Amino acid sequence: MTSRMGVAAVLAALFALSLLLPLAPLAGLIEQDRALGIAVLVELRLPRALLALVYGAMLGASGAAIQALFANPLASPDLTGTTSGAALGAVVVAYLLGFNAPFAHAVGAVAGAIGALLLLLALAGPRAETGTLLLSGLAISALAGALTTLALALAPSPFAFYDAYDWLLGSLVDRSLSQAAFAAMPSLVTIALLLRLSRPLDSLTLGEEVVQSLGHDLARLRLQIVCLSAIGVGACVAICGAIGFIGLVAPVFARRLTRGHPGRAILPAALIGAGLLLAADLVTREAPLGRVLPIGVVTALLGAPFFLWLVARMRWRLSR
Repeated sequence: MTSRMGVAAVLAALFALSLLLPLAPLAGLIEQDRALGIAVLVELRLPRALLALVYGAMLGASGAAIQALFANPLASPDLTGTTSGAALGAVVVAYLLGFNAPFAHAVGAVAGAIGALLLLLALAGPRAETGTLLLSGLAISALAGALTTLALALAPSPFAFYDAYDWLLGSLVDRSLSQAAFAAMPSLVTIALLLRLSRPLDSLTLGEEVVQSLGHDLARLRLQIVCLSAIGVGACVAICGAIGFIGLVAPVFARRLTRGHPGRAILPAALIGAGLLLAADLVTREAPLGRVLPIGVVTALLGAPFFLWLVARMRWRLSR
C-alpha cells in the first residue's frame, strides 16, 4: 500500500509539472492577461496532460493483462502487434474518410488491434514461449507496418501523407479536451473491467487446470483480455497515434510492487504507465533541440534499451 501511495504521489507531481512547465511563458501570459494565461493552461496544456495520463495508464494496464495472459514478461501491446494493428486500422479509415472523423478512426483502430491479437493467439497460442511470441509478434507488426506504409504511399495528397506520418510517430500536441474525453471514456472503462479479471489472471500462474477448477472459462478469459486491451489501446491510438514500450516497461516495475502476482499488477502498471508517459512528454518539451520531439520517438529511445536488457536478463537466467 505504501509503495502504491508513493507511485500515486509521483504521478500527481508529474501531472502538475505537465501543466506548469515551461513556467516562464505561462507566468508571463498570466501576468499580462490572466484570461489568456488560463486559456493556455486549460485548452492547450490540460488536454495534453490528460491524454498522457490516460494513454499511459491504458498501455500499462493492457500490458500487464497481456503479460499475465501469455505468462511472458516480453508480451506488450506494441510487441504483440496490437499497437501496429491499431495504427493500420486507423490509417485505413483515415485514407478513406480523412483525419477529421475520430470516431471512425477509433472503430478502425479497435478492429485492427483485435485482429492483431487474435492472429497472435492463432499463431503463438495463449501460453507461448518467448521465442515463439517474439517471432509471431514481430511478423504481425511487420505485416501491419508494411500495409500501413502502402496506405501512406497511396495517400491522395502530400498533405494527407505528412499528416498521417506525423500522427504515426505519436503526438499529444494540439489535442482538445473533447479528444481527451473521447480517449478517456473507453480507456477508463477498459481498465476497470481489466481490474475485475485480476483474480483469474493470478490463477493462471497455477496452470490452466486450476483456472478451470475455480470456475473460470479460460477461452472466455482470453477473449475478454484480447477485446478489452484492443478497445482501450485502439481508442488512444486513434487520437494520439502509436506510442510504444510503455506497455512493456510499466508491468515489469509493477510486478515488483505486487510480489510477482500478474493480476494484481494491473493497477500499479496503469499508474506507472501514466507516470512514464507524462515524464516522456516533459522530455519532449524541455529537450534543448529547438523543436518538440514526437513522443513516440522518445518512448522508443528509452524503451528499446530496456527491452534489450530484459531479453539479455532472461537469456542469462535460462543459461544458469
